[in-house]
Amino acid sequence: MNEAKEKFEAVGEIAEFKRNGQVFKFIVGNLVSFFGDQIYMIALPLIVLAITGSPLSMGIVATLERLPVLIQPVAGVIADRFNRRTILLVCDLLRALIVGALGMLHITGSLLMWEVYVGSLAIGVLTQIYNTSQFASIPRLVLKKDLQLANSVNTGIFNMAVFIGPGLGGILVSFFHPGWALLLNSVSFFVGFLTVLSLKLAEEVHNEIPKTWWGEIREGFVFVKNQKPILYTNLAMLFSVFGTTLFLTMMIVHLKLSVDLSAAQIGWLLSIGGGGAVAGSLVTNVLKKTFSYRTILFTAGFIGGISIILFGVSETFINLAIMNMIGTISAAIMSPCIVTIRQVLTPDRLLGRVQATSRFMTWVSMPVAAFLAGVLGEHLSTGFPIIIGGVISTLATFIYLHPSLSRQAVE
Repeated sequence: MNEAKEKFEAVGEIAEFKRNGQVFKFIVGNLVSFFGDQIYMIALPLIVLAITGSPLSMGIVATLERLPVLIQPVAGVIADRFNRRTILLVCDLLRALIVGALGMLHITGSLLMWEVYVGSLAIGVLTQIYNTSQFASIPRLVLKKDLQLANSVNTGIFNMAVFIGPGLGGILVSFFHPGWALLLNSVSFFVGFLTVLSLKLAEEVHNEIPKTWWGEIREGFVFVKNQKPILYTNLAMLFSVFGTTLFLTMMIVHLKLSVDLSAAQIGWLLSIGGGGAVAGSLVTNVLKKTFSYRTILFTAGFIGGISIILFGVSETFINLAIMNMIGTISAAIMSPCIVTIRQVLTPDRLLGRVQATSRFMTWVSMPVAAFLAGVLGEHLSTGFPIIIGGVISTLATFIYLHPSLSRQAVE
């Protein structure tokens, strides 16, 4: 019986979602990795503030983390040319080693800012390559009819980590050395490595003459240009990502310096938002049965943008927590929809390049936004870039009203 099952999986047969052990292992591995990322998200800004006390330094770190988005077209070719499972393994292992080294250096009191800068840039490069390969791997694990559900569950798992991780991370940073939080994040990457190692991720063989790297990159851009639902969601995301990057870069710095919250309070505030986002990501699959992508994306995006503006002007813990929760719910509803649109409309041989092209188009302004947030936070106030980010994100949602995102055009 076991031999027959292994042969079934080896030839690439995919089970129904509820009996699909492969995808559940993949999602559980993501949960652990996402959990570590949430702790890292709290620990790193506090470490930077402890070393420099400067919002501008945090802006530089955020810029370096996001700068590797410029290599996305190359990351897409890598994901389509090489074994995706191997790519995931290498990225997880290297990230575990780099984050662990930063944590050990900070615990021993020898961590320097140039090491933080180099580490952030390296992690950014590996994360870009990893995320592109992961996106391209999901359709190889589930049936096409289960893609929306799989993406919703995966986003829900991410938000479960957002719900649990920051609160525990805030407590960890409050009672122990922040370097231990980075070591915990390192362990989470290693768990992700072991999970991917256990997967039987079949690779589709494409019988075509290999193109040059530039030719393959160009093919991804041409495909996105011709697929209007992907193109217009990318255009909307280009502006909204600029706005949310202004917000996210200054978020924890703002809560620490301007609102004067403790590390534990910041953690609980983020966890409250994550709790709502778990429900938001899972309800997407239900909403899709009644509403078009156009309606879902515009409504959720508009509400999310307004919540960022109100976050920037709020001063009490409860108001900040509510606004953050509304924003994360909105983002959790939108993310599976955008991912599914790309996966459904893209053939397997182009999945890596289309995701990379889309991320390049939507994230190309992130380094500029992150640095701008640091400058504005340093010279004006930490709340100002958050408010500006909310205004930009709100206006960007009107692009989602394009007819190509109607139910008839996408399905």
